[in-house]
Amino acid sequence: MDAFFASVEIRDDPSLAGKPVVVGGRGDRGVVAAASYAARVYGIRSAMASARARRLCPHAVWLPGRYDRYTEVSRDLHELFAEVTPLVEGIALDEAFLDVAGARRLLGSPVAIAIALRARIADALGLTASVGVARVKLLAKLASEAAKPRVQPNGDVEEGAGVVVVDPARELEFLHPHPVRALWGVGPATQKRLDRYGIRTIGELAALPLETVVSSLGPALGRHLHDLAWARDPRSVVPSQAAKSVGHEETYARDLAGAAELSREVVRLSDAVATRLRRSGLAARTVTLKVRFPDFRTITRSRTLPDPTDVGHEVAGVAAALLDAVDTSVGVRLLGVSCSHLGPPPARQLELLDTAGAAPGDPHRLAADAIEGIRRRFGDDAVGPAALAGARGLRVKRKGDTQWGPRDEGA
Repeated sequence: MDAFFASVEIRDDPSLAGKPVVVGGRGDRGVVAAASYAARVYGIRSAMASARARRLCPHAVWLPGRYDRYTEVSRDLHELFAEVTPLVEGIALDEAFLDVAGARRLLGSPVAIAIALRARIADALGLTASVGVARVKLLAKLASEAAKPRVQPNGDVEEGAGVVVVDPARELEFLHPHPVRALWGVGPATQKRLDRYGIRTIGELAALPLETVVSSLGPALGRHLHDLAWARDPRSVVPSQAAKSVGHEETYARDLAGAAELSREVVRLSDAVATRLRRSGLAARTVTLKVRFPDFRTITRSRTLPDPTDVGHEVAGVAAALLDAVDTSVGVRLLGVSCSHLGPPPARQLELLDTAGAAPGDPHRLAADAIEGIRRRFGDDAVGPAALAGARGLRVKRKGDTQWGPRDEGA
């Protein structure tokens, strides 16, 4: 998908069309998650430090991001993929591999399928996609990037081809000019080793004898990269596996130190994680706390529960206990809560108010069900843990009010 997060925001708010839109944390420690093409004209890119992005384009529109919204649109996108083939391997919310070999008789050639799918996405979702068609995964990935819009040196945004096809007879001609960093498995450390041989492009890597690559990078990685450099990529499209964990973390504009402030953050993060668990129809047995200190030292602490949970109160209780065992006197730069060992949620009561015979802990689950119902009707900030009341934009409804209104700062 093209500039997915930013494009969803612009689609949902047409007044943003044509403006430089940046999704991410605006603070000095923030990072750009996505940028519209109008923002990329100024040199803004994803993963860029927000402070630098603000200098490049002071008048950009900054949005904090709505992960749940992007997930919802991604589900709609994958439903369109499923209309083409069941062999869909998601890479991220906005990207996937599709094996269309079995769809050719019904839907036509791979090129025809790509063109039709791109049009279907635009029609159904109001978003644009860039599609690569090739014999193997690596080439299809690189072709999809080649199909994207480009910001030209003069600042103009050149519309992308939309679909780029790699002819099997010209694979190496397409592949070899790419920088070697385009290969999966080439990170900064591997690039340093290749620098000793003056390797900058995939073609230059392919020209090296296999023995030289193996001696420099090791047998497994060396053979893997050498094969990729010759367009040998035997990996099949594997339908996406179930998520292994669900988490939420935040880097703060200033270090947190107070026990009360940290406690509130643990509750907020735990509530967000539990909400995602419940909306995904999952429960977890292991809760993990992640803490990063001002010197960037990072630790994790975990605890496994006897029974799975999808209740924010229970997740927060475990995370708070883990935090209590950590010395946070020097301050906390980043805090995160995640849940793993996922499975189906515990059985629920059929009636919300029928608690006869309920097992211990069920009242919390019943309350969580009621909270989820309220949030689905009135929005995620309509109700939440009491510890967060008046702190993070929770709306307040007093006795006698007939409508939900903006949060009262004095409440």
